[in-house]
Amino acid sequence: MEYATLNNGVKMPMAGIGTFLLSPDEAEASVLSALADGYRLIDTANAYVNEKAVGRAMKRSGLQRKEIFLETKIWPSFYEQADAVDKTLTRLGTEYIDLLLIHQPAGNYVAGYRLMEAAYKAGKVRAIGLSNFNAAQIAEILSICEVKPTVLQTELHPYHQEKQLKAMLAENGIVPQAWYPLGHGDKALLEEPLFAELGRKYGKTSAQIILRWHIQDGNIVIPGSKNPAHIKANFDLFDFALTDAEMAQIAALNKDVRYYTSTPELLKKYAQMVPPVDEQK
Repeated sequence: MEYATLNNGVKMPMAGIGTFLLSPDEAEASVLSALADGYRLIDTANAYVNEKAVGRAMKRSGLQRKEIFLETKIWPSFYEQADAVDKTLTRLGTEYIDLLLIHQPAGNYVAGYRLMEAAYKAGKVRAIGLSNFNAAQIAEILSICEVKPTVLQTELHPYHQEKQLKAMLAENGIVPQAWYPLGHGDKALLEEPLFAELGRKYGKTSAQIILRWHIQDGNIVIPGSKNPAHIKANFDLFDFALTDAEMAQIAALNKDVRYYTSTPELLKKYAQMVPPVDEQK
């Protein structure tokens, strides 16, 4: 396993399991499978409505809580609720969260950030960060924060490399984390001849080559899957390294192609949406 050291000294695994779009039963099974395979980073969110399942899997794994790096996200409709972090802790069945993020730059996200800062100061959270924020929104948070964000979770993959944004993050000691690290399963990306060629050289799949590129490029990855074989394969990344020339070849694939686009209308909708967190299994 390789680690990133966050700007407050906390060490975070470079590869983990994502639980986006997984039902509670699927999330519990996937997290259990991942932890058995050696994963130690788990990513969930209020909005995924599977936090209770993630908490159950952690307990069932037999691992000590301190061995697991748990990441979750506060949803916009909870930003102004003083007990939002405590309720999240209760759903997860844990006394602390390793990394807590603001999920979307929607609604009163400054209030949401203040909520996370208070939780950090109270020892309920080991690190805080942002998700889906653009450069201007990150700059706004940096100008008002008392506790600096440690991580930005955003869309990153070989077709969308965000080089300017990543330069800004590096200047401010913020680590990038990639969701959709495999490009939302885009066939065109996964079937790029370069990945097949490198896969033959290293005895790896195209997906493993892409994930390895992310890690060497400084991006923490959280591919999601409910397939045990894929979960295992997505973690088999630490017995080889791409050369500088190969990294440059992959960098040249950038097309600035997004699979998710934020709009003011979408953010307004997010601010009004209330995930059924209390009804989850």
